[in-house]
Amino acid sequence: MTAALLASGADIAAMNTVRKHLARLKGGRLALACAPASVLTLALSDVPGDDPRVIGSGPTVADDSDDAEAWALIRRHCDPARLPPAVRALMEAPPQAWTARRLERCHYHLVASNALALAATGAAVRAAALTGEAWRAAEAFCAAALAAPPGTLVAAGGETTVTLGATPGRGGRNQEFALAAARWIAAHHAPLTVLAAGSDGSDGPTDAAGGLVDGGTWARIRAAGVDPDAALAGHDAYPALAAAGDLLVTGPTRTNVMDLALAWRG
Repeated sequence: MTAALLASGADIAAMNTVRKHLARLKGGRLALACAPASVLTLALSDVPGDDPRVIGSGPTVADDSDDAEAWALIRRHCDPARLPPAVRALMEAPPQAWTARRLERCHYHLVASNALALAATGAAVRAAALTGEAWRAAEAFCAAALAAPPGTLVAAGGETTVTLGATPGRGGRNQEFALAAARWIAAHHAPLTVLAAGSDGSDGPTDAAGGLVDGGTWARIRAAGVDPDAALAGHDAYPALAAAGDLLVTGPTRTNVMDLALAWRG
């Protein structure tokens, strides 16, 4: 189910709403299972807006969505006929409302977030949050960075999406962001160096966290015998960035506060 939603371009809020109605511990069910014990949640936010109901699908927070909303999201993003049988069975079952029960003796604290990570970069300019299709977000971010004074570090955070085709290549949203940024930089002869990375050190089903590109990336990919336009169109950013030597590989960071993009305006 998660794979189908990822491929559809559904955002994290939609995905977590669906998850709350498919899992036994999400949507407040963990806190209900612990009752009457007190529950203390220390949350690391990996979602835009830091909504406790969305972080981790809110295992200790009362759910304000219902089955009908979750099933509507599934139908909007996926072909119901191709869903796992267990999911189809749940969609056909009578709706459940018991998770709306008030949760007692639950305490919640946000201890890490994308905003805190961005503050730690020391960037002088904060661009708009990263949302929507990765390649569009990359172009908007590059334009904002180019508008900054020379010698400025520009930062943005958030989480983009990638709507995959029938036969996608290898990569992740941050690698696609980086490759799209390389195209924009080359087309505009922009004095920019752009880093796009997942804060968990992982981007898609790859060993890379993202990419680090500059004004020579696009040409280096071509010189290596790879068509960067085809790679971008085919969601095949990993081999293209690898050909240029511009993959960012950090290894796992053991935490996740969404994605970060940094641009140095030369």
